[in-house]
Amino acid sequence: MTPAARLQAVIDLLTEIEATPRPADAVMSAYFRARRYIGSKDRNAVAETAYAILRRHARLSWWLERAGHAATPRARVIANAIVGEGRRAADVGQLFSGGKFAPEPWDEAEASMARALDTHTLEHPAMPDTVRGECPDWAEAPLRAALGDRFGVEMQALLEPAPLDLRINPLKTDREAAARALATAQIQAEPTRLSPLGLRVKGRPPLAAVDAFKKGLVEIQDEGSQLVALAVAPKPGMQVVDFCAGAGGKTLAIAALMNNKGRVVACDVLEGRLKRAAERFRRAGLHNIEPHPLTSERDPWVKRHKRKFDRVLVDAPCSGTGTWRRNPDSRWRPLGPGLAELVPLQANILDSAARLVRPGGRLIYATCSLLPEENERQIEGFVATHPDFTVVPAATVWDEAGWGRAPVEGPYLRLTPGRHNTDGFFAAVLERRAEEAPVVAEEAAAD
Repeated sequence: MTPAARLQAVIDLLTEIEATPRPADAVMSAYFRARRYIGSKDRNAVAETAYAILRRHARLSWWLERAGHAATPRARVIANAIVGEGRRAADVGQLFSGGKFAPEPWDEAEASMARALDTHTLEHPAMPDTVRGECPDWAEAPLRAALGDRFGVEMQALLEPAPLDLRINPLKTDREAAARALATAQIQAEPTRLSPLGLRVKGRPPLAAVDAFKKGLVEIQDEGSQLVALAVAPKPGMQVVDFCAGAGGKTLAIAALMNNKGRVVACDVLEGRLKRAAERFRRAGLHNIEPHPLTSERDPWVKRHKRKFDRVLVDAPCSGTGTWRRNPDSRWRPLGPGLAELVPLQANILDSAARLVRPGGRLIYATCSLLPEENERQIEGFVATHPDFTVVPAATVWDEAGWGRAPVEGPYLRLTPGRHNTDGFFAAVLERRAEEAPVVAEEAAAD
């Protein structure tokens, strides 16, 4: 593709993303599947530019408003080329030639806008902090409350592309052997800093075609997500529920940590996701996972299995603020319930799932959110209404499980991109009080 054709492809892709109520990564995948004639280099270049524009949404919109132009996909592509990539307006204008596969020439309004942006850089001293940090208005107050004086640092960290992390499958390999296997495919991988199961890959290699991936030696999983699975601290032979299993990433990690012994029930209200996850389970060589679709968080199955499980993980649906560097469009395009609906839903899911925990067992609540309303406040509310549960500090969990030093201080596993270079995650481990043995009537009388 010519540089002009790439720009037109970016415009087309952004137009589809804007018009389609699906996450940007899903829209991109569908876009490229329908255009298999686009080569890998061109595909990567188009995707990288589109993602860069999504990450710069607020700043580009600020510049376009300043220049008196609507933030259309074409306008954002032009603005990004000038203030985002540092090109001169005249050079960008030449690519909008109207030639074969090239964008149509600028109209007078676009030309005026381009002249107003010429020689400027992406950031400007007059930009508000929320614009510079790409923070939506609805999230500013809770994020400032959560992050304090690190608000600016963390918002900047959320603007960076997420690294590519892999989790090794301990049933089939160790980190050193997995790294060697990847190296044979010319893929460089280094041990992750916090997860003993993780490898961080350099670049964006096509992992699906690599033997180490096809044979189930490694799975794609952010280091923070791996740490949430470690917080479950499952042991071989245990009975475990992953109550909101989704695509099965944490289910895989939990089942592997159990050495294929015991039972892991993968639950979700979206049965199709569980069916798709089955292929991942098979590839990993795991046979201790039992998928179980639920009609809702109050499915009768929960009541029938009351107090039967050693560990129950609730990876609750949430705002996803911790994954903004991975899903930049989700800041501005909420495709699911808002915070006002999510908070009571999380509380209801947590309350229902707690019924599954046996005395002495543990309930692990997790989100990929940075917001206190979805995290600390949820745990405080839960403990207030469930006095038989107490918080187990992260350091205690790591020490008992032999994971080494906990990656955080304090009672909760709270991860942020700026501090830990992971996605933003929160996890709380709660233990149900063990029931006292009943006193036998005859023994009491004898005493």
